[in-house]
Amino acid sequence: MFLFYKSVALCNTLFYHKAPGMTKFTLIMMMIAVVPLFVNCTSDPNTEITVSSNAFKPNNLIPDKYTCNGENVSPQLSWTKGPEKTKTYVLICDDPDAPSKVWVHWLIFNIPAATIQIDENAANIPGAKYGTTDFRNTKYGGPCPPSGTHHYHFRIYALDSELALDARATRAEIENAMKDHILAKGELIGLYCRKK
Repeated sequence: MFLFYKSVALCNTLFYHKAPGMTKFTLIMMMIAVVPLFVNCTSDPNTEITVSSNAFKPNNLIPDKYTCNGENVSPQLSWTKGPEKTKTYVLICDDPDAPSKVWVHWLIFNIPAATIQIDENAANIPGAKYGTTDFRNTKYGGPCPPSGTHHYHFRIYALDSELALDARATRAEIENAMKDHILAKGELIGLYCRKK
């Protein structure tokens, strides 16, 4: 916003106090040059990414296949492309309804910018690294709530850099490294109620 106010002040100065000999054409061209500053400073740094899955619809039940009651395989995910400066993506899947803490089910970081889809039961994403979940491993762990209907958030973040972290990094380490590097984000929420 600082650049925006400086730009407005500059336009105001040019319009009311133009230098001797400055033509209207020159004045207009100089004011047009200020427009990119306005665009850059007013754009939202956290624009939305649309996350989807062919396994379930937003805010609908996740099929048993992707849970502890089924094959416990990871669902297919896809998302819209991040901003131009995107270098990598981060995926964080968690359950905020877990009784003891927000439970982390899936962590992947340094997903290459060219990747905007993860196949069902994908064993490995070339170039990406897998973080340690609350299941104490780096694999996807499907929904397995002790009771009630839980919400599972599949979040995608577009970053302007790679994260200088080793594989098996924790969520806290990943989120700390992500600070000031998030260009855009989005999420898909699925529901699950464990069958008795």
